[in-house]
Amino acid sequence: MDIYIDRLNEQDAKELFAFECKNRRFFEQTVQSRGDDYYSFGSFEIRHRELLKEQDDAMSSFYLIKEDSGTIVGRINLVDIDRIKGTAHVGYRIGEAFTKKGVASKALQLLVKLAPDMNVTQIHAKTTTVNIGSQKVLVKNGFERISVSEDTSEKLPLYHYRKNL
Repeated sequence: MDIYIDRLNEQDAKELFAFECKNRRFFEQTVQSRGDDYYSFGSFEIRHRELLKEQDDAMSSFYLIKEDSGTIVGRINLVDIDRIKGTAHVGYRIGEAFTKKGVASKALQLLVKLAPDMNVTQIHAKTTTVNIGSQKVLVKNGFERISVSEDTSEKLPLYHYRKNL
């Protein structure tokens, strides 16, 4: 599947909301729920504007993963960008209908290429110890597992990864 990543903008709110609602049950099988409020368009719109402000302030950079037709198939983000240390954390989520097609691996590869333009020289990631797919995506993209920790909010141990650019 051919995909590209497109920087989040104000016009994406409705389509992104539909994507999140459609995949809510699937996402909540592996990650903590974002709560019912997130799935009310009014609340979602407020959060969307907050993310855009965070992006404008260069604290994060948010991208939609799209297939050639322009349909959203996932999201990928660099957050907690520290321009002094050159670090950031990556997170991604792929819609249920688009898993196991190489989407996450390709999107991460594209994002890693953009990171130096944001003065990021080291990217951190974490995933639950049971999320084998995410672990494979990270390793395939050259991330090294550096530690394991307990995160009480996730209720599962987490693997922590790092990639130096």
